Amino acid sequence: MRSERRVAKLTQVLRHRQPDLTVVMENIHDPHNVSAMLRSCDAAGVLQVQLLYTAEKFPRIGKKSSASAGKWVERRKFQAVEECYATLRNEGFAIYATHLDEQSVPVYEVDLTRRVAIVFGNEHRGVSEAAASLADGNIRIPMVGMIQSLNVSVACAIALFEAVRQRLAGGHYDKAKFTEQDLEKMLEEWVKR
Repeated sequence: MRSERRVAKLTQVLRHRQPDLTVVMENIHDPHNVSAMLRSCDAAGVLQVQLLYTAEKFPRIGKKSSASAGKWVERRKFQAVEECYATLRNEGFAIYATHLDEQSVPVYEVDLTRRVAIVFGNEHRGVSEAAASLADGNIRIPMVGMIQSLNVSVACAIALFEAVRQRLAGGHYDKAKFTEQDLEKMLEEWVKR
């Protein structure tokens, strides 16, 4: 339906999309986690996510509900870490894996205003060794409790909203990162959803 109010909302959302911020979901098993991560991506203005599935089946993502974030966040599929990372690097992305080791740095110390991809791993295994070792760096969310892990969808939201905080402070949401022609083309596609 193409009401003026709907078109205005879609236009506003598209103007805030951040094509230079992406999430890589590596072998996320639970479809509820995938959906929650997509909702966080949509809320943070992520245009596209990378689905990297080397050990699990690609998730089924529904588009039936207008509230479904899967409807508003583009997805690209990969079956190898090397292929995914090479594609992202060719597009100018720095890649940070959420991985707890001696070299990992707090997410709050990383510049998330540049072209950046944040990698989140499987609920039980975390990111793969290849995803961690081939990344440009490893990041962690500082925790002070007994438990040193979070649900993957919660970790995704925390990292993304640190990116939002940095990007808001830097004025990244103040103007569109697309040409008017590209915005019009995307709007035409979105109105049909």
